[in-house]
Amino acid sequence: MASFRPLILLLWLSAPPAPGGDAAAPDETLLELILEQSGRQEVAFRTVVERVTGHRVLPIDPQAPVDQAIVEVVAGAMNLTLATLNRDDSPLRRERRINEVSRYFEESLETIIEAHPDFECAVPPTENGQKQASGYPDRRILHVPSGRVCYLDPKLMEAGSEESSLRTFYFTPKTGTNKIREDAHHLLIGISHDGEDGAWTFLSWKLVDLHQFRVRLKAEYQAGNRDLYRPELIIRSGP
Repeated sequence: MASFRPLILLLWLSAPPAPGGDAAAPDETLLELILEQSGRQEVAFRTVVERVTGHRVLPIDPQAPVDQAIVEVVAGAMNLTLATLNRDDSPLRRERRINEVSRYFEESLETIIEAHPDFECAVPPTENGQKQASGYPDRRILHVPSGRVCYLDPKLMEAGSEESSLRTFYFTPKTGTNKIREDAHHLLIGISHDGEDGAWTFLSWKLVDLHQFRVRLKAEYQAGNRDLYRPELIIRSGP
């Protein structure tokens, strides 16, 4: 499997505290993490998840029966999805932009995995109890017999771009919209395509265990247009 380079992790200063922590000062946990990582180029993704959500990122054990079952159901669903969405009558043929295609993979994987008697699959609820499609992770898989949870995040990529340093993975925990609510496996499935806009052929996929994944930490301040274009800030306009 080709190695994935460390990607950028965007964190907001409204990240939630770990369960049982000081709910009045959620910023302190995140700031402490940033300070601890200062001077280091990378940080383990599992460390960030554990610090900002209080939940562990579980490794996949290839020898464990439950872990094997999870990997097999995802692999089987992905193979069927790839074959289905590559057909000439695939609904994604109506799309012009690759950014609009991801949802077809997410929905297909959910439908196939949900149909398995030992599994449930759905969009994970946020801390507020809402089902939110955007944001990491895309899907929550439950292995019903064991109660084990696995988060799954499909990502599309052009073939040959595995070594690209462009940002393709984002995790931005926010109070109320955090979707990581349990100790769980975290799997990313990279799906390669040929780059033929509107007539894509999806070539292969790679299933990545994010337990050993490392990211680059980028803390940033942000503002919207409403903040930026306030009348008192404008010094000139035209024509």
